[in-house]
Amino acid sequence: MTDALKRLSEERVAIWLDDLSRKRITSGNLAELIDQQHVVGVTTNPTIFQKAISQGDGYEQQLSDLAARRVTVEEAIRMITTADVRDAADILRPVFDATGGTDGRVSIEVDPRLAHNAKATVAEARQLAWLVDRPNTLIKIPATQAGLPAITETIGNGISVNVTLIFSLERYRKVMDAYLTGLEKAREKGLDLSKIHSVASFFVSRVDTEIDRRIDELGTPEAKALRGRAGVANARLAYQAYEEVFASDRWSALENAGANRQRPLWASTGVKDPAYKDTMYVEELVAPNTVNTMPEATLEASEDHGEIRGDAVSGTYEQARADIDALERLGIAYDDVVRVLEEEGVEKFEASWNDLLKSTEAELERLAPAEG
Repeated sequence: MTDALKRLSEERVAIWLDDLSRKRITSGNLAELIDQQHVVGVTTNPTIFQKAISQGDGYEQQLSDLAARRVTVEEAIRMITTADVRDAADILRPVFDATGGTDGRVSIEVDPRLAHNAKATVAEARQLAWLVDRPNTLIKIPATQAGLPAITETIGNGISVNVTLIFSLERYRKVMDAYLTGLEKAREKGLDLSKIHSVASFFVSRVDTEIDRRIDELGTPEAKALRGRAGVANARLAYQAYEEVFASDRWSALENAGANRQRPLWASTGVKDPAYKDTMYVEELVAPNTVNTMPEATLEASEDHGEIRGDAVSGTYEQARADIDALERLGIAYDDVVRVLEEEGVEKFEASWNDLLKSTEAELERLAPAEG
């Protein structure tokens, strides 16, 4: 084993685990990852919960109780998922306290079917924050057009947010603007800005998957030379945008009022193409004040053979821009790629949520007490 995860932490990259299950909580595995592998946060999404609950480990008793009470399937899912998030938040509470609220965070997503409904998203965010009832929770809101005003209002209500499904640089700038506007609203209400935190989850590997597919369709040597470059380039340009926004006078005024920066979070960091090094999206995106949320396989690979060479982002912006421009010249339109990825991202989470509804409903029916 290397000390790669320790070095990554020393470079001010927060290591979060992109996974959660009841078995991971009750077996002591999550506590072990915090203790031994520098994990300081957890992210969840509908796909993660669908996988955990469908595998069934540890959920039987709660499902049986919920079936006995004849709750709706949607209520059952929220009772199960918020219980896991609450327990994980309690395990991470010492990290939260030690870092002044920056880390020790657990994220839970609003119902993905609400992605295009701002009002319902805000209501769901408020409900989830109330249900989990832990200060170290982040409510995940997708960065759709409807998500932007929902982010502003939720932050303005003093609820910390993990903005998810960010693919485009233009949308990322709007996300940061939504966060700052939310902080300004919170300040007008007299809320304590130091208690409000946020991360912006910028997706990486999915960008390469979509662009590499288009590169392979072109099939030219010029195109193939750009395989596996777009995801990292896009993320590096996002970090450049982050540096610009959080060096502005607008931000300085909020920071002086106690506000916290919205950190960039690198999401979708599991490598999809076996031709690429499995730690690529960890090693190539080391930068101060960022979060990298990793599937367990990526965490283990990074610990085993990751090579952390310090800041890998600052000073790379010119090359990153050149890589994106080269794709445009080949006819691979950036704006179309990120539009497709956002639509697919929402659809995938909706599909996982619907699968979760079906499998949970089947379990509730199986465990329901006989009439009479």
